[in-house]
Amino acid sequence: MKILILGSAAGGGFPQWNCNCRNCDGIRKGTLNARARTQSSIAVSSNGTDWVLINASPDVLAQIGANPVLQPARASRDTGIAAVMLMDAQIDHVTGLLMLREKSGPLPLYCTEPVWEDLTTGLPLAKVLSHYCGVERHVIDAPMAYDGGRTKQGVEVPGVEGIRFVPLALKSKAPPYSPHRNNPQPGDNLGLLIENTTTGKKLFYAPGLGEIEPHIEAVMRDADCVLVDGTLWTEDEMITLGMSKKKSSDMGHLPQTGRGGMIEVLDGIGARRKILIHINNTNPILDEDSAERAELVRHGIEIAWDGMEITL
Repeated sequence: MKILILGSAAGGGFPQWNCNCRNCDGIRKGTLNARARTQSSIAVSSNGTDWVLINASPDVLAQIGANPVLQPARASRDTGIAAVMLMDAQIDHVTGLLMLREKSGPLPLYCTEPVWEDLTTGLPLAKVLSHYCGVERHVIDAPMAYDGGRTKQGVEVPGVEGIRFVPLALKSKAPPYSPHRNNPQPGDNLGLLIENTTTGKKLFYAPGLGEIEPHIEAVMRDADCVLVDGTLWTEDEMITLGMSKKKSSDMGHLPQTGRGGMIEVLDGIGARRKILIHINNTNPILDEDSAERAELVRHGIEIAWDGMEITL
């Protein structure tokens, strides 16, 4: 099973177009030892030719262009993207669907009922796409429990054989335009356990993780690799920098530091590969020479970058 990191930044990318924080200013001027990053998305394949796109970021065309494996060129019009699976209905995870509108047939789209409701009401991308390629909708359920892989829990995508996707509900708010913004529903936001059914190897993917509930901790302990929320370094990072009045937890993200932070969580799940993704442009870990980056290294935690490959 191959996992390709298409984008590793939080919404807005890095550098963010209108931001002049130390990181964004430094990478533009060439004074910061850092990599530019597009908005978070991954692709998963069993054969290296047919891929499930997990979230469709606004940067999807640049991501496809940077990863030739997504264009196998078997016909005059072709794509390696067999389907798209959505983890939520946030702008930075769904607006790339519009960039895929030239597909020759309906786009297979896997999402929960609450996400589909958002895509047909508050942000009606499904209606817009109906005037182009159209959408072939597949409903997925997001239980708030995990059975340890004892049953056939999860879904398999035709054309991408040997991989099982197990969606799990996370506590989070729906987007501001959602009809249930103030009435959270199981399925507004997902974590995904992605399993190679041949080898039994598993990856847990959760770019938006605000709370480590018991069923999520169980999945993280069961996975061979965890690819999880690395948005902010501290709880008050955006407030301290004058970028926002919201704490990390207000935005549905667990900071890396502090009591119960992501570093502590990852230290507690034992030996396995641990990678942060969805890195906000303000996060000091983007500076490869920073003390914060060195601290992650000491804890055995990696940082995802665009083009990174994971094989399980």
